Amino acid sequence: MTRIVIDPITRIEGHLRIDVEVDGGSVRNAWASGQMWRGIENILVGRDPREAWIFTQRICGVCTTVHAITSVRAVENALQLEIPKNAQYIRNLIVIAHALHDHIVHFYHLSALDWVDVVSALKADPAKASALAESLSPWPMNGTVALQATRDKLKSFVDAGQLGIFANGYWGHPAMKLPPEVNLLGVHHYLQALDYQRKANEVVTTLGSKTPNIQNLAVGGVANAINLDNQATLNMEKLYRVKSLLDEVVGFVQQVYVPDVCAIGAMYPEWLGHGAGVTNYLAVPDLPVDTTGTECDLPGGTIMNGDFSTHKAITSFNDDYFRDGVEESIAHSWYDGDWQRHPYEEETVPNHTEYDEKGKYSWVKAPRFQGQPMQVGPLAQVLVGYVAGHEPTKRWADAALGKVSAVAGVKVTPAMLHSTLGRHAARAVRTAVISELGQKHWQLLVENIASGDTDIFNPPSFPSGEVRGYGFHEAPRGTLSHWAVIQGGKIKNYQAVVPTTWNASPRDSKDQKGPYEASLVGNPIADPERPLEVLRTIHSFDPCLACAIHTLDLEGREVARVKAL
Repeated sequence: MTRIVIDPITRIEGHLRIDVEVDGGSVRNAWASGQMWRGIENILVGRDPREAWIFTQRICGVCTTVHAITSVRAVENALQLEIPKNAQYIRNLIVIAHALHDHIVHFYHLSALDWVDVVSALKADPAKASALAESLSPWPMNGTVALQATRDKLKSFVDAGQLGIFANGYWGHPAMKLPPEVNLLGVHHYLQALDYQRKANEVVTTLGSKTPNIQNLAVGGVANAINLDNQATLNMEKLYRVKSLLDEVVGFVQQVYVPDVCAIGAMYPEWLGHGAGVTNYLAVPDLPVDTTGTECDLPGGTIMNGDFSTHKAITSFNDDYFRDGVEESIAHSWYDGDWQRHPYEEETVPNHTEYDEKGKYSWVKAPRFQGQPMQVGPLAQVLVGYVAGHEPTKRWADAALGKVSAVAGVKVTPAMLHSTLGRHAARAVRTAVISELGQKHWQLLVENIASGDTDIFNPPSFPSGEVRGYGFHEAPRGTLSHWAVIQGGKIKNYQAVVPTTWNASPRDSKDQKGPYEASLVGNPIADPERPLEVLRTIHSFDPCLACAIHTLDLEGREVARVKAL
């Protein structure tokens, strides 16, 4: 038995350690360890609930917007506060644009290099690469001249001995097997994606005032004053700028991102059989189109044991099934005690000890839904949407599966998405779906303003006694929820149960593995010195450990020093 320790996992957000035991070229056991403590919950105690969103979006430098929206929803839920339609649509456009940015970055800049051999692209024939690209998509920027320019740029990096952003990859690894022309397309689109993720982020900035850390939210609505005749407010010029940017990003998503994932995935069909792990899925409804969060454009629900017949819907922002089902265990987490509790009843008392795989070994808690580990993220979103009959999800999923089947020469079904590659395919599908919905919600906003409605805010009022509320959002990495206990207008307890906490969770008191740990078991390992296959599966979840964990020293003392390579 060979022990492999990868610490830290790179091309993610935050600090993650993965331990695997390998025997006979296959992973037999695995452990996931978050290496920093998140203390935001303690910082919020005693504060005004209306300012919680400002703090929580500092949990992470990537997932800022998602924590902001979830925080205000938690307080609004506690107060049962209705939100004006304009505010809902503006919020929806911000989270859609944020997700488009996030998904593009994840595939091209964080995980594609697990599959694309950059150095091999130097052997590609640009004309053949262009012909291949044109067979997959009408994207106009795949011409021979453009691909030749990308190959020349890459060659200049290699000749200078400075690969820059492409340094330290596992180039030439035996598990990499794409043809040079596909590798060239991957590099070509990697560079284009840098521009299109920026365009998506510009939408967030236009509506949210800045990014990261948007400034326009408020408990009760948004701060975007609407006056079509005023240059200082949200007017038609700004709205059409948002539309123009969204349209450009939609083109890239639908004509580049989706075809790339399908083509690359079809050339690694064996990876539809690796990385399933936990096949319990959780997603929540999102993109509300009414003032109460009872009608949403994205469905939610659960699926247990990969059995689509077990689907149970989560229907609104006030769903008892979700509210009552969530608990967190600290049996193997560096906190004081050994309990499994509902978020309203939790406490956050750090208690770090030595790493002990049979004891406590992670700062990440272990969320459970009705006692079960759950996988969250785009795969959960797509499977729940598919089973629920969500038209855009079914249409894009069927189209993607058809394209993969055509390229791979084998029939690929939704049931085969329980895998490492399935998570990538589902993320591409989800991105295509929300790209369409971005255009729809822009139209809803414009039509609502045209009707004469300019309301953006409903002021909150806090009772003297205790109220409890939870807010959720289907973030790019999956189900995010915040839980607030408010006493006399001040925060008494606050907990954040985030996507990476679900997926990166350690074992619980029943020794049930979390999704990362379970998904690694059975993975092949071709070269223990270069464990590319571990990275492939972990990256398919898009880890964000800063959300699952965090660290702070109020005295400004040095906590750790790291060397940037």
